[in-house]
Amino acid sequence: MLGYNQTVIKYIQNRLLVCCLLGLASSSCAAIVPAPEDAPMDTQIRAESIDINDASWSARAREVLVSALSLTGIQYKYGGNSPETGFDCSGFVRYVFKQATSLTLPHSALAISQVGRTIPKNELQPGDLVFFNTLKATFSHVGIYLGNNRFIHSPSKGGQVRVENMQDGYWARHFNGAQRIEHARAINQEQ
Repeated sequence: MLGYNQTVIKYIQNRLLVCCLLGLASSSCAAIVPAPEDAPMDTQIRAESIDINDASWSARAREVLVSALSLTGIQYKYGGNSPETGFDCSGFVRYVFKQATSLTLPHSALAISQVGRTIPKNELQPGDLVFFNTLKATFSHVGIYLGNNRFIHSPSKGGQVRVENMQDGYWARHFNGAQRIEHARAINQEQ
């Protein structure tokens, strides 16, 4: 396992790489790399400043994608909920949404599946949540839709946060549904 400082360095490197891949301008890249905690207040990025009720969900969805992709390679850990310890599927989704939008989602894939608005598979947009039956139970696994039939998730023991194709046989057979998280009233359910 990486040490804490190595994990932070890898996190920042991944975020910068994602910026480049998404074609964000350098000033946008600086805005999504967190400033050190001891930096002056005006240079720190504060998630609390995001207005959850405004109509610009697509802008926040982009930050969700950047945040999720920056965690690629973090090890799976059952019950894990941070880059330092690793992630399980719901811990990964909760962490990404908390970091990118300041929203707090419930603790399990099943509970997360009951938040937001159900949408049909053919209406998926980047930032939507996708659910799968991986444990012979509906909504037992969750990931974040990236677009082009791809999603990112923390898969299972021995795996790492990675991107998968939803049309691959296993994922296509086990797809359960999708949710769009867009309203504050449906979220912030601290548990």
